[in-house]
Amino acid sequence: MTVDTLAAEAPLDTPDLTGPVTAAAPAATSADTGTAEPAPVAEKPKKAPAKKAAGKKTKTIELTLTVTGTADGEWRAELKQGSTYLARDLAVAAAAVSRAAKELHEDLSTPIDEVIEEARAQQAAKVAALEAELEAARKALAELD
Repeated sequence: MTVDTLAAEAPLDTPDLTGPVTAAAPAATSADTGTAEPAPVAEKPKKAPAKKAAGKKTKTIELTLTVTGTADGEWRAELKQGSTYLARDLAVAAAAVSRAAKELHEDLSTPIDEVIEEARAQQAAKVAALEAELEAARKALAELD
């Protein structure tokens, strides 16, 4: 029968991770004397704690664009920044108002186009009434001859 006997192993030397970590540098040799000089011991830089990225605050600019229209199809615009008018009482074409609204958002363009279409219908009725009046005036003029 054979019995294996194990020799007692020496405990492993584990580094202490709770304190500051230092690294020993090899000794430097001086060129003048040829003797070894101890090199300064450098500490490893400690990691800074992770910082949360600060949310960017964007600067907002508030502009107020007011577009008003009449039943006759005349449109006016004004632009304000805060309480200061940047532009006032500018004549704007109905087609330009419609295009701008379509570019901005469909929810804006639909009601604006309805208002423009109503104004167009009113103007067409006005033109028809004026043409009828003009025709009546021409007939009256022709009867006077």
